Amino acid sequence: MKNYSFFIMAAFFMLSSCDITSQIPGTLGKSGGLSSGEIASGLKEALRVGTDTATTKLSAVNGFFANAAIKILMPPEAQNVQKTLKSVGMGKLVDNAVLSMNRAAEDAAQYAGPIFLNAIKEMTIQDAIGILKGGDFAATDYLKAHTTGALTTAFKPVIEKSLEKTNATKYWRDVFSVYNKFSSKTVNTDLTGYVTDKSLQGIFYEIGLQEQQIRKDPVARVTDILKKVFSNQ
Repeated sequence: MKNYSFFIMAAFFMLSSCDITSQIPGTLGKSGGLSSGEIASGLKEALRVGTDTATTKLSAVNGFFANAAIKILMPPEAQNVQKTLKSVGMGKLVDNAVLSMNRAAEDAAQYAGPIFLNAIKEMTIQDAIGILKGGDFAATDYLKAHTTGALTTAFKPVIEKSLEKTNATKYWRDVFSVYNKFSSKTVNTDLTGYVTDKSLQGIFYEIGLQEQQIRKDPVARVTDILKKVFSNQ
């Protein structure tokens, strides 16, 4: 499998090598006459490959569960549940609930690809310039702004169904039923909404990490359009 960071890194390096503000409309920098449209197309291609590979990775078994940075844990307000149950020998209930939440996120991640693709297709030359001139997370923020609503809509029913399939809802109910026997303060959390939010956070976290690397470590020429640009550096 190709390393998707190569594709995205190259595109960002290609963009950053061009002095956009000093050029006339339709061209970008001293890139062998490469048009701004071709530059934007290169960026789109890189982002397409990157998001596709990222979602494939996260939708695999243990894509979330085995990744300490994005693994979905009990929500903050339920942390005492975990501690209390484990202290009375019922940690298995908690473990089952956590595993099921992550399995639901992995199930949902496979539906992110087409949504990212639509956002990338709609990216304009001005969007590309904005990403170039933006901060370290400009590309991530672009995708987040243009896909969060659609991702939430697509993820929720999948996650709800997956939680039922993996008995997460049952485990969640069991956890709080037992916990409430030891505490007068009950916890009422929207499990589907919580897992949906954490799933999206995990996906954008991965994309954000790649963007950080992209901006610091351009390394490869992997398509004809990139080779054409780099050959004139």
